Amino acid sequence: MEHSSNRLPAGRKAAIIQQVNSLGQVSVATLAKHFNVSLDTIRRDLDQLDTDGALIRTHGGAMSTFAVPWHDTRIDDRLRLQPQQKNVIAELAADLVPDGTVLFINGGSTALHLIHELGSKRELIIATNNLRLASEINPDSCRDLYVFGGHVRISGQVTIGPIAFASSISGTENDIRADLALIAVGAFDEKGFSTSNLDEAAMLAQMAERAKRVAILADSSKAERRLFASIGPLSIADYLVTDTLPTPRLLESLHSANIEVLTPAGTESDQSQSSDS
Repeated sequence: MEHSSNRLPAGRKAAIIQQVNSLGQVSVATLAKHFNVSLDTIRRDLDQLDTDGALIRTHGGAMSTFAVPWHDTRIDDRLRLQPQQKNVIAELAADLVPDGTVLFINGGSTALHLIHELGSKRELIIATNNLRLASEINPDSCRDLYVFGGHVRISGQVTIGPIAFASSISGTENDIRADLALIAVGAFDEKGFSTSNLDEAAMLAQMAERAKRVAILADSSKAERRLFASIGPLSIADYLVTDTLPTPRLLESLHSANIEVLTPAGTESDQSQSSDS
């Protein structure tokens, strides 16, 4: 039973924050039942707590500001998680892209931050499953944009299907290749990269296989974690673009896979030289 102080607005809001932080993400109905108040009362509490920056209001509930989002968390809600980290990752990843590059870019909130950073580039050819890309990217930067077919995951605004296109003239499937795949992932550890959706994992693996170079984009909250479906081992990547250096143990595994780790402070060697000086 809830303590009587939690029935008062201030005490209940503090307890809601604790509950959301504990669970990561929770529905309005669950909170209303837990605190024995109406759905409208919980909605008002969550709206105020979102305004205060204590949590993130989602469709039908709320999530912690440092939560691992559910698979059906809407993309606009995901964009509010780790925004500063995703911005610096996007800036670093954009530096890997010269004008005229052929790119694979997947969906997700980190990819949307990246798209904005590509606005100053020119003559890019982009193949993507990201349905938001066309409306977000600077049209002056993109020469051609191709969107992979498949079923649409509405919450993430992405398509899930094979990395393939058929010619509109001959109908023959074309063997497409990219100079660089920029792939945002849900998790990574010493065993490799992973995501929560089986078909999406297969799609991202195909992107990596068909690209000359692969840059994995993942903020530090994704490190030392493993999700349901494996995308591939660490060796599929050439770069890991993240906001802080991983733990020494994970960093050793990344180096063993010949992955260059890029952070806002530079590479590990850059940071070592800085600390020695």
